[in-house]
Amino acid sequence: MELNEIQHVTSKIKANVNQVVVGQEDTIDLLLVAMISSGHVLLEDVPGTGKTLMAKSLAKSLSGDFKRIQFTPDLLPTDITGIHFYSQQKGEFEFRPGPIFTNILLADEINRATPRTQSSLLESMEERQVTIDGNTHTLEKPFLVIATQNPIESQGTFPLPEAQLDRFLLKINMGYPTREEGLEILKRFKAVNPLETLQSILSVEDIIKMQQVYSQVEVNEDVLQYLIDVVEQTRKHESVALGVSPRGSQALLKAVQVYALLQGRTYVIPDDIKKMAKPVLSHRIVLAQRIGIKQGEVEAVLTDVLGQVPVPTEKAGMNA
Repeated sequence: MELNEIQHVTSKIKANVNQVVVGQEDTIDLLLVAMISSGHVLLEDVPGTGKTLMAKSLAKSLSGDFKRIQFTPDLLPTDITGIHFYSQQKGEFEFRPGPIFTNILLADEINRATPRTQSSLLESMEERQVTIDGNTHTLEKPFLVIATQNPIESQGTFPLPEAQLDRFLLKINMGYPTREEGLEILKRFKAVNPLETLQSILSVEDIIKMQQVYSQVEVNEDVLQYLIDVVEQTRKHESVALGVSPRGSQALLKAVQVYALLQGRTYVIPDDIKKMAKPVLSHRIVLAQRIGIKQGEVEAVLTDVLGQVPVPTEKAGMNA
């Protein structure tokens, strides 16, 4: 698949998802960024804003396998990864794969599971493999985890540690629909659920092809320096106790390359970095005062960071 084909393909996916989901254009773009760059997504918002519906709509637009896990405090790691069990018929142990062996995994309310169960996702999200009883099983490509969590409710939840958060390429807050979008939602779902009739329009092979070519997007030296300046500024900011790691800067680079493709360009401009900085970096920094920190405060710090870093004056990458 050529670079200039990707925008056409992703436009078809967006139109398909929009048959079910009203609005949320930015959220759909970000999910496509994660899918094409082989990243994972953390959808965070209050109940009822359409997080699960969004994940299911994207999954149904693709021809790959889709599994959903409802995370609860009594969920065990083996409920996710699978187990070896003794088969009396065969007289030997057999492996029964868990729901993690899929293309798109919806981890619903991930912060309701215990830290031990949450950690069972670490290896699979980073290395695309699962080790069970000393045996390593490789996951099929593509593999995308879409996790959801409610940021308001704290009772009966276990906050994700920094190591777990760092495995997510993006953290997305969907927000409430506008009045017009809310009215359209009522009309669209009044008689029938459009998700039930949604058809897949993209094959697994097409996704893999896109994952193989997005890195060809040109990134000018000035733009690269601007990206690293933004990352370094998060480490120097007075309100930040722990800034963005090298893994975070690599994640931002991948994200802006794909985002540029979604905008119909084969090169990255500084505005791409500004657009992707918050969803890629907001969960990768730790503020100095951690108790009671809200998402808006983290985003305010990132806004300040972006304001402090000089933007390249030339139209970097335009000559690519």
